[in-house]
Amino acid sequence: MASNKTPEVNASSMADIAFLLLIFFLVTTTMDVDTGIGRILPPPADPSVKPPDFKTRNVMNVLVNKSDRLLINGHPGNITTLKEEVKEFITPHVPNNPDFPEVYEDNIALLGTVYRSRALISLKNSRGTSYKMYIAVQDKLAQAFIELRDELSMKKFARHYDDLDEDSKKAINKAIPARVSEAEPDNIGSN
Repeated sequence: MASNKTPEVNASSMADIAFLLLIFFLVTTTMDVDTGIGRILPPPADPSVKPPDFKTRNVMNVLVNKSDRLLINGHPGNITTLKEEVKEFITPHVPNNPDFPEVYEDNIALLGTVYRSRALISLKNSRGTSYKMYIAVQDKLAQAFIELRDELSMKKFARHYDDLDEDSKKAINKAIPARVSEAEPDNIGSN
């Protein structure tokens, strides 16, 4: 006598197999890590205090349009030369030279009397600027300040900036402050 019953499949281990496959794919899958910028932002400005005025000779305007093209002080720029242009601009030059930002003497503990520049980098992006270009420009600006600080560190302490103690780093940072102003993005044209 034949039975019309369908044979049952033992599915008790199916949950274990599904769980093991899930773990396998989670462990073996690579995920892109978001890039970011490590920055300590200053506290919010007091709205009752008027921001300081800057002379145009002290400001380097860096604009990035929606096509990821640079405009530096009204002239076409290139990301590959941006770091060197920023270094040249923020390096204290001969005082009273109208082609460069204003320079003044300052007495800084551990450094003595040094020339300081009133240079400011003003960065403005279009809303269409790619994230990759935004990070590349930020990176070039940071590299310019890092290299100048390292050069001053080697000159004054005969050591790289990263090898200095905290007080020496503060003195170098005071001599070469990272003055970067980032304006609210707008719709800068692609031309």
